[in-house]
Amino acid sequence: MFKHLLVPLDGSKLAEACLPAAVSLSKTLGSSVMLLHIIEKDASPEIHGDRHLTNEDEACKYLDQVTRDFFPPDVDVETHVHTEKVSDITRSIVDHTGEYTPDLIIMCTHGEGGLRELVMGSIAQQVIGRAHTPILLVKAGEPGAVAFSAIKRILVPLDGDPEHEKCLPVAMDLARQFDASLSLMTAVHTLGTLGGERAASGWMLPGATRAILDIDEQTAYEYLENIAEKQRAQGVNVSTFVRRGDPPMQIINAAQAKNFDLIVLATHGKGGMKAFWAGSVGPKVVIEARIPLLLVPVNRK
Repeated sequence: MFKHLLVPLDGSKLAEACLPAAVSLSKTLGSSVMLLHIIEKDASPEIHGDRHLTNEDEACKYLDQVTRDFFPPDVDVETHVHTEKVSDITRSIVDHTGEYTPDLIIMCTHGEGGLRELVMGSIAQQVIGRAHTPILLVKAGEPGAVAFSAIKRILVPLDGDPEHEKCLPVAMDLARQFDASLSLMTAVHTLGTLGGERAASGWMLPGATRAILDIDEQTAYEYLENIAEKQRAQGVNVSTFVRRGDPPMQIINAAQAKNFDLIVLATHGKGGMKAFWAGSVGPKVVIEARIPLLLVPVNRK
């Protein structure tokens, strides 16, 4: 599982919001941690309201202080400062995933603009699409970012695609290690939330479309229960539920209403992030979710 964690830090308090998650995972899983700071070329004097670290000495002192402030002595923590100034921070992070081969990268998203920049820019695309490394996103400024001390309730959205089920071993391992419950969910459209050709058909044949969607709902229950029974046989506490409506919003609403600690979501690795971005569910959940989100690349051909 996640035995080697990579945590890129830029020196700001906002970026440190991901550290409670790193501490929790390292203590529970017995993971080693690499704290990484990359010195940026032509850096601005400040970053997210804090002074930008622009030389090796102050960056090393910063990472050492973070180690003392956040991690207990029994956690194996290494620090690394990339001293050669670079213009492309995201490219450098990807390069370091190749050098240190982490099992998980933990990063903070920086609130308004930051999450959209992180996910819709190059960081997530390169880390997930090219490095094929799971990434845990923790949103700064949200209660879940600060209070992350242990995982007790895990949500895994599924859509019937067998490829997306490949994130289940990760979710199950976390559930076992943290003695957490696992909830599998799927969302079935209503007539009003259908898009594309199905929406057109729905308006032309509303009665028939509603009947089909009702059948889809029953099929979804059976699909989730079939998967859940296999997980229960392995000793994991698994529940299932189906919601009706726009899938990404139903995932987000369910995560908040049921007080989940973590969402585990599969993303396609083939073609970079093309498959992830081609659908509407993944990006919307990543942008709107207020709790930590674990993106697990699947189909790495």
